[in-house]
Amino acid sequence: MKNKSSKHLKPVYIYCVLGAVALLTLVLSFFWDAIKSVPFLSFAVLVVYACRPGSQMHQVSVHDSNLWKRILTVLIAAVTIALCVLPMSLFPLWNSENPGHRNQYELMAEAFLDGRLDFAYGDEDALADLENPYDPEERKEAGVKYHWDHAYYNGKYYMYFGVVPVLLVFLPYRVLTGTSLTTYHATQFFVTLTVIGIFVLFHLLSKLFFKKLSYGVYIGLSVAFSVMSVWYASAEPALYCTAITAALALETWSLYFFVRSVWGEQRENRQILFAGIGALLGALVFGCRPPIALANILVLPMLYVFIRQRKFTAKLLGKLVLAALPYAVVAIALMLYNHARFDDPFEFGQAYQLTVADQSNYKFTLDSDTVLNIFNNTAENFFGLAGMTSAFPYLRHGGVFFNFPILFLMLAAFKTSVRKELRQTNLRPLVIGLIVAMLLITALDIMWTPYLLERYRMDIYFLAGIACFILVGLWLKNSSAQNRGRISFAVMTLCGLTVISCFLFFMRTASVYYSGWVENIGKLLTGGA
Repeated sequence: MKNKSSKHLKPVYIYCVLGAVALLTLVLSFFWDAIKSVPFLSFAVLVVYACRPGSQMHQVSVHDSNLWKRILTVLIAAVTIALCVLPMSLFPLWNSENPGHRNQYELMAEAFLDGRLDFAYGDEDALADLENPYDPEERKEAGVKYHWDHAYYNGKYYMYFGVVPVLLVFLPYRVLTGTSLTTYHATQFFVTLTVIGIFVLFHLLSKLFFKKLSYGVYIGLSVAFSVMSVWYASAEPALYCTAITAALALETWSLYFFVRSVWGEQRENRQILFAGIGALLGALVFGCRPPIALANILVLPMLYVFIRQRKFTAKLLGKLVLAALPYAVVAIALMLYNHARFDDPFEFGQAYQLTVADQSNYKFTLDSDTVLNIFNNTAENFFGLAGMTSAFPYLRHGGVFFNFPILFLMLAAFKTSVRKELRQTNLRPLVIGLIVAMLLITALDIMWTPYLLERYRMDIYFLAGIACFILVGLWLKNSSAQNRGRISFAVMTLCGLTVISCFLFFMRTASVYYSGWVENIGKLLTGGA
């Protein structure tokens, strides 16, 4: 018994020693500049030891019943949320101290209360004499004052960003409290929902398809893909990322309810209920950020799997129509809203946006030049090489896979054992749908925008993370015990690198507006003068 106890206590002693070293050096670093980087190195050693191939984290299943493990999961999710949302308050350009045009959601809630769909700025006539007010060069030459990133139509300013966040949070908050909700706080709320959604969705997927997935891998991938999906919002939380994170939160939870409906429930009525909830949440995404709403195409492969599981009858058809009803209701509401503003039920305001390019002539075409442009930019969006610099924060933005090499684990789909599992679990249609959705969203972003920005990759990072989680889970499912430890160690190492990359990308984005602040952080972390 003595030897057995020693065997179990030894790792605990090592964790305590490494943790104490990290804490001690952190305290000393405040008084001794020469060791400022040591706490981070000590913490890195602690993490690597905890994730080693023989670690207990790879022996314990995510679904082993354990109260402390559940508490730890909640704590880790809370820390992840805190790391993502707390930096949003740092920068005056994004935290409403210097709002500029980034308070449109707050103003839209006020406009609704006044019975208006437009912004009553009082200077709408400034653009009236321009031949083409959507041409940035003409606006510049005329020297007119106008409101940036607004939709301008028939002499009125409108918000072209999706209206659903106003209805979900800004308007209720204004009515209940009597004060306006600061825009970045809404982003914090939606990021919180997104992170919780990813943790819950991954837990459901592992419960349904790979029950023996190690707790360490589940936690590592949940943290890494949560941060990967929302890191950009931490740096630029107001307006743009409010729309994006609202869409991410709704779509993530929509996928959760659809997956639960198709694979997680046996009673048909409960399946239809969860499908209806998924449909409602997915439909609302169209009123947040339409490109992300294309992820609703995932309903088709899941519907295919659902129908294959049972006999198709007229009664079942009626239930499916009922489950899909939220799509029709939300679509009609959004089309009426669009028509009331732009006399076109299908115009969200993109064509009338006052931005860096004239988008009034953008059309959905598939001529040879457009197809070539989509192909080239899609390749760049996914596989553009990320450069590096010698100065902090070192990394430059590249394509999706080179920003976050952990996504190359999706190549596990080519393993024979994984392909077999995809067929047996009926997950192949979903994985194919995730890849197709990423390609369609990228194509739409390319057609709708003058050029791709890093924040547009938020439209697809979460889908790539879900696909990668599924494929890694299936890869580990049929691996030997020894290989599982090695693969799990590699996966968790990549998870750690992903979080570090997100931090460095956050610093890269912040440096555009607050270079001095980022420089000081770099000196603190590297022990520079």
